[in-house]
Amino acid sequence: MASTKIATLVIRTLAKPISVRLKEQAKKHDTFRHICVSLAQYMHRSEIRLRTGLLGEPTKHVRPLSETRAIDTGANFIAEGFMFAVAAGLILGETYRSSRKETQRRDDVKARLDDLETSIQDLTQRVGTLATTVEEQTTHHSTRNDEMHRILQRIVDIGLRGGWAEFEKSPLQLPLPTIMPSRLIPSPPTNASEAREDQEPSAST
Repeated sequence: MASTKIATLVIRTLAKPISVRLKEQAKKHDTFRHICVSLAQYMHRSEIRLRTGLLGEPTKHVRPLSETRAIDTGANFIAEGFMFAVAAGLILGETYRSSRKETQRRDDVKARLDDLETSIQDLTQRVGTLATTVEEQTTHHSTRNDEMHRILQRIVDIGLRGGWAEFEKSPLQLPLPTIMPSRLIPSPPTNASEAREDQEPSAST
């Protein structure tokens, strides 16, 4: 951006001395002088005819310009035309550069939007896959929980019925532990004296 502005300023600066040089060359060379005189006379005649046409006056004989004035007028026109061409070229170049930059910026934005759209589609697909997996796992865990609840309920029913349960239409009897009172079971003797005391009553009988 800065280099473009510097180049534009340099071209505008060089255009003025170049136009002056063209004006000087037009006065010195016969070819340029003939071009300047012809161009100046044509411009002079066109101006007079346009002016009389706008004023509604009849067209009269147009007196040609002197050679010196015609050379100056033609040289000035060539110099100004060169300046105008330089300015128009700079404007067109700047317009083209701005348009190209804007097009490139739009292309970059479009590419970024395409990348974002692709990423969003990928993420959406991943989220859908994860949602399906989570739903399957949730269903599996729910089924297992129902089975565990049913098993626990049957175990509770077994306990309440006193050890009988039915699994798959087949009766299954669960053994129940036999609980005896502790007072009916004699405790072992702790020492030899107690053992002799127990043996004496049995001998007397």
